[in-house]
Amino acid sequence: MKIIDNFLPDIYLQYLLGILLSNKFDWHYQSSKVEDNDGGQQFTHIFFSNNKHSNYLSILDPIFKILNVKKLIRVKANFTFSTNKIENFKFHTDTHEECNTAIFYLNTNNGKTLFRDSKVESVANRMVIFPSYLEHTGTTHTDTKYRLVLNVNYKDVENS
Repeated sequence: MKIIDNFLPDIYLQYLLGILLSNKFDWHYQSSKVEDNDGGQQFTHIFFSNNKHSNYLSILDPIFKILNVKKLIRVKANFTFSTNKIENFKFHTDTHEECNTAIFYLNTNNGKTLFRDSKVESVANRMVIFPSYLEHTGTTHTDTKYRLVLNVNYKDVENS
């Protein structure tokens, strides 16, 4: 697992937030987080999945360049609102394909990404990269209005 703080120049992070938080950006309600009826809810934007992409995919090109992406598997943004207490969701993997998973935190909050033997705090402009076979899960948060993360499943030179 690799954790990179200050992953993007601040001006680009602010540019991304400006787009993702605008009233023109398309978010879609999901009544679950990991599996049906898991009690979670979120808004998502699928940038890329099943060889189809949203009109916004190109705004992520600087991220893909730093990650050395050779092939996208799936790219999704998750937008969640605060809850009264922090709760964990079910451990899972994003894909059965051998690739990398990268989670980019767009804002700081007390939500976390949990792994079986470690955790990563949600700190704005932090990227965590790990092999897709590692089970992980997210938590809710209580200290900010929203939690915004970008999840990228991709292949690079090493696993393409």
